[in-house]
Amino acid sequence: MAKRIVILLILALAGLAAGFWFGQRNEQPTSVPDAAVAQLLATRLPDLSGNEQAVSQWRGKTLVVNFWAPWCGPCVEEMPDLQALATEFGGKNVQFVGIGIDSAQNMIAFEQKVKVNYPLLVAGYAGTDLARVLGDKAGALPFTVVIDPQGRLHYKKLGRVTPDEVRSALKALR
Repeated sequence: MAKRIVILLILALAGLAAGFWFGQRNEQPTSVPDAAVAQLLATRLPDLSGNEQAVSQWRGKTLVVNFWAPWCGPCVEEMPDLQALATEFGGKNVQFVGIGIDSAQNMIAFEQKVKVNYPLLVAGYAGTDLARVLGDKAGALPFTVVIDPQGRLHYKKLGRVTPDEVRSALKALR
């Protein structure tokens, strides 16, 4: 009986590890239709000042869109890296945008501690649906996509993104 429990436990852990690995790996975004990017570009969301912003204002640029929340540990960890990358690529026709899955009040409190110079837009929990359309099947955070200037999804990643991964995705578009 103990052997059976150990074997089942090992199988369960192996399945959990495989699921985590598949969820964390970089997927090629071939399954995301152009309609998903069009939906993102048609989205209008308030910024932290309450002013409505159209995502389409950045059409023609390479977009790095990060879905995040202040209560998400990996999101908070990657935010300084994304800020540094936004500065690094600032003059290179690349626009970083953070879409927050939380309230404006919570995002403002976070931004007062961790300064970000790229736009942060407030989507609330409805932002999860937008991320799902773009390929975040789990509806988890953080989720990052890179969209080329022609409006094609070039890269997506569920989980904490590293600076090297973003640089590699952006370099492939040059």
